[in-house]
Amino acid sequence: MVSVDRNQINRELLIAALGDEWPADLIQTAAEMLADSESRFPSGPRRLPGDLVRAIQRERLLVGMLRAVSELGYRVTNVQDVIERAGVSRPTFYEHFSNKDDCFLAAFDTSAARLRAQVATASDQGGDCWRDRLRLGFDALLAFADSEPEAARVVIVEARAATPDAALRRVALIDDFATCIDTKVRELLPAGTAHSAVTASGVVGGVESLLYGRLNKGQMDDLPALLPSLMYFAVLPYEGHLAASEELGLRTT
Repeated sequence: MVSVDRNQINRELLIAALGDEWPADLIQTAAEMLADSESRFPSGPRRLPGDLVRAIQRERLLVGMLRAVSELGYRVTNVQDVIERAGVSRPTFYEHFSNKDDCFLAAFDTSAARLRAQVATASDQGGDCWRDRLRLGFDALLAFADSEPEAARVVIVEARAATPDAALRRVALIDDFATCIDTKVRELLPAGTAHSAVTASGVVGGVESLLYGRLNKGQMDDLPALLPSLMYFAVLPYEGHLAASEELGLRTT
């Protein structure tokens, strides 16, 4: 969600976060202003409406939370760590959030919503083939972790160590993905399925465990290369070894 430079917000993600309420030229002006003065709003008259400034400040705080937690871990992170990375004042923080936990939950929710949307959009392109839908969904998941590692770490790793509310939201996210897989298997698998919903939960749990380990160890270089293995693991319980091996590109006898 942020560029490699301190506190700079990617323009496309800024537009996505703020929605279509604001004209594109104002969003462009905001992006340019945030790129100046160490990404802080310059002193003097502001060219942006107050509501837009507040909306951008909130996004900056969410970005600051993602970065602070990713760097320091949830338990160590405090409000000062967030505002330093967000480039806003302490009073501004408390205009938007009551405490660290409140800000973390908001950062989790926005990250999880982006992940859900990206996976759903990608899987829909698979049409009526359940394996195509699954493959595209996994590909979107890996792309999200690859392109937004801080958000992925918050959703997959740090939510475990955060508040009970965060842990419950993480479980709900995992359950949503398991329900989607179970539903599509029942609708689209040519031979149908006699498997219980626990099978889909096991598939999603295994994928989540693998990503948790990679994110926790900082092993991010080859995430897209995991796709064939994830597909083998997911297809195996539903269609067996021969079908699953097709996803690995193996010749079977």
